[in-house]
Amino acid sequence: MVIQIDSREKERAITKIVTEFDQHNIKHPVSKLLVGDYMNYDNPRLIVDRKQNLTELCSNVCQGHDRFRRELVRAMENEIELVFLVEHGKGIAKLEDVIWWNNPRSVKRVRGSDGRWKDMNTNAMQGEVLYKILCTMQRKYNCRFLFCSKEETGRRIIELLGGEPVDGGRN
Repeated sequence: MVIQIDSREKERAITKIVTEFDQHNIKHPVSKLLVGDYMNYDNPRLIVDRKQNLTELCSNVCQGHDRFRRELVRAMENEIELVFLVEHGKGIAKLEDVIWWNNPRSVKRVRGSDGRWKDMNTNAMQGEVLYKILCTMQRKYNCRFLFCSKEETGRRIIELLGGEPVDGGRN
């Protein structure tokens, strides 16, 4: 198995993933991909895009919406199924769990006129709205949103891209 890694992935962020590939004798050349972050040479029509957590995904969907949408459209135009693997952990195991996610950016600490710190609510997107947006994107762009912990990421990428299930794997 050969898994191409997108050259825009930060080396520091993928150390554990590369270690997992090395442990399973998976070659992993680095080069720019059309979309996503990881592609098996044997099946270039399925690509995994790694997100470090729901906060990053939420930012992509909100602030980077046009760019994110263009990537989804580019994948569809090239008949590529894009799987977003979100390394969130912490009780988020499936898309439905996103409903209960509390956006850490929804509260901001500010100093009041009396000099004391207080929490102020922001208008940051919460889990229920993000869930609805992700469901719409899955339906409209034929992509999937899957979740894992950071420790599972390398194994899940191997499994998703058609490698043999690694010990402790799930399908």
